[in-house]
Amino acid sequence: MARVAMPVGEDFEDAELTEPRAALTDAGHHVVMIGARKGQRVHGKRGEATAAIECAAADVDPADFDALVIPGGYSPDHLRTDKAVVDFVRRFAASQKPIAAICHGPQLLIEADVLAGREVTSWPSVRTDVENAGARWVDRAVVEDANFITSRGPDDLPEFCDAILQRL
Repeated sequence: MARVAMPVGEDFEDAELTEPRAALTDAGHHVVMIGARKGQRVHGKRGEATAAIECAAADVDPADFDALVIPGGYSPDHLRTDKAVVDFVRRFAASQKPIAAICHGPQLLIEADVLAGREVTSWPSVRTDVENAGARWVDRAVVEDANFITSRGPDDLPEFCDAILQRL
């Protein structure tokens, strides 16, 4: 089964972490929480979930993973200032393996400079940032463009999770 990296920081959107993680693990995949510091415990913005960072982004190789799933909330905005996390995402994108981002997740893809020429969706407030990064923004529950899977937000989680599982 697949080994999936999930970069996560403080104030993630609770369901956007817990639902994809559950769907992936229920299907037999192994999800690894990566972040700024190994052992750090991060909290969802709604206070419903926590996650323990298993690996620091600086210490992992994208080649060791089969897919990347980026939850939204404020987590991507916090992570985009961490050079190691951004570098991990950039190097992972070069692999052409599946990358899934929901809600504010594309902020991390913008910082990694990997959206130019793509068709993506996101939370509506991220639209201008996505377009300024050279991507074409569309308003659909799930948008798939080559190895990228993007989704708008929590209401789209069933379709988002299905798209990821189909890709794996």
